[in-house]
Amino acid sequence: MNNTLNLSSGPHIRDRWTTPFIMGCVLLALLPTAVVGVVVNGLHALWVILVCMLACFLTELLFDKLCHRPNTFLDGSALVTGLLLALCLSPTVPLYIPIIGGIFAILVVKCCFGGLGKNFINPALAARCFLLISFGNTMTKFPTVDGVTSATPVAELLSGKAVDVTRMFLGTTNGVIGSSVLAMLVGGLLLWAFDIIHGEICFSVLIGFTVFMGLFGGQGFDPAYLAANICGGGVVMAAFFMATDYVTSPVSRLGQLTYGLLIGILGGLLRVFGASADSFSYCVIIGNLFTPLIDTYVVPKPYAFRKREIEMRAGTRQPFRIPKPVIALTVITLLAGLALSGAYTVTKPNIDAQKEAARAEAYRIVIPEAEEFEFLTKEVEALGGGTYGTSFGKVKINEAVVGKTADGSIAGYAVSVTSSEGYEGDITLSLGVKPDGTVNGITYTELNETPGKGSLCGEPAFMDQFSGRNVDKFILLKDGGASQETEIDGVSGATWSSKASVNAVNAGLDFLSQIRGE
Repeated sequence: MNNTLNLSSGPHIRDRWTTPFIMGCVLLALLPTAVVGVVVNGLHALWVILVCMLACFLTELLFDKLCHRPNTFLDGSALVTGLLLALCLSPTVPLYIPIIGGIFAILVVKCCFGGLGKNFINPALAARCFLLISFGNTMTKFPTVDGVTSATPVAELLSGKAVDVTRMFLGTTNGVIGSSVLAMLVGGLLLWAFDIIHGEICFSVLIGFTVFMGLFGGQGFDPAYLAANICGGGVVMAAFFMATDYVTSPVSRLGQLTYGLLIGILGGLLRVFGASADSFSYCVIIGNLFTPLIDTYVVPKPYAFRKREIEMRAGTRQPFRIPKPVIALTVITLLAGLALSGAYTVTKPNIDAQKEAARAEAYRIVIPEAEEFEFLTKEVEALGGGTYGTSFGKVKINEAVVGKTADGSIAGYAVSVTSSEGYEGDITLSLGVKPDGTVNGITYTELNETPGKGSLCGEPAFMDQFSGRNVDKFILLKDGGASQETEIDGVSGATWSSKASVNAVNAGLDFLSQIRGE
């Protein structure tokens, strides 16, 4: 008789479905969302997905080899974590972001706590929150489909603006790679239909969130308003693919209902009263931290159970006591949730002040004679916020100003222009011209191009070529040798960055020529 005991982490349930089979099903369920994300956002989104999955896989492989652990990297859980994390990222993030996130998710959140089955929070969400805190500006930069950077639909919804629910549902609006609610519902409902995920969790999350938004969202149970909130902010992704994680969710059905309602209500609470448009990640993590408490005290009553009879047999009435570790964990969780949700509110005034100061300094550089600036708000708003013109690529006019001297005379004009066709993303510059149209200079306010190549566009050797010239349009020479007033030598090995910069300058000149004419 073999008396060997097998000690493993709970829950102690055996099934004919193996971990690799379940992880394969989840990968297939996420495939439609990934495909839509790549089709809508372009090739860079595919690279983000592949790099993130590879980072997670290699991290677990190296950890197993170095620590002489069983080869758990073959069970597919690392690939699922990488794909989930990638779908929660902006399609324009630099590739070091998914690499850092993948390493953090697997090494810190998963492997350092004992591997699959022992991590206490969802690795993908933990990594995303880590990236949001560490790289806030990069993580919250979302381009629209036409390349113009703007707020996410949920942020616009919270500010009182109208949003296109149909585009949000299809995933063709700006946001993370995994924005398609339709594709997520297809994959999630298939997992639920085959009993791979628990309907008690995903549906209770959606019900709890919807009811809370209907009661406290300020617009009642308006179908359009509720649909817009459900389709944005990662609600469906969290409900079907994050909250349903076997390791970090409760075991019993009653516990799963409680857990799902907790996440849904927290999501509604932070959506209505919080400052961040994307707070559902924190809600799921808080729910993960409450899972041990739910498993301990939310237990279904066994059939024919009689509490009085048990107490009579015991001869005493046991007092109800909550273990100290549970109390400590609950307090820490609440404090962490409050700190995370309030961080943006506390820092927003300083961030806005710094942005305003940087913007004003950029205009002073290109119009040094100006003492004050008058914003041309109506002229910029008349453009409708879309791509400017048809011959400058994907360029947007952000704002324009008239610089005036102390006696009120015009010192020059300046315009802020963004081109989304840089090699690494957006390039934003400020262009200043004198009243006669002569270029006074340019300065970059956003240049995240490759160091040693595209970043050289920010050096005087490139920028000074524009100064002192009075032309209608500049022409970029890729191979150098500029000899005419209208010709600009591009930076060697940085054609994309040079072209985006010249297009932005030309768009600014065209816009300011109309302003000066008026």
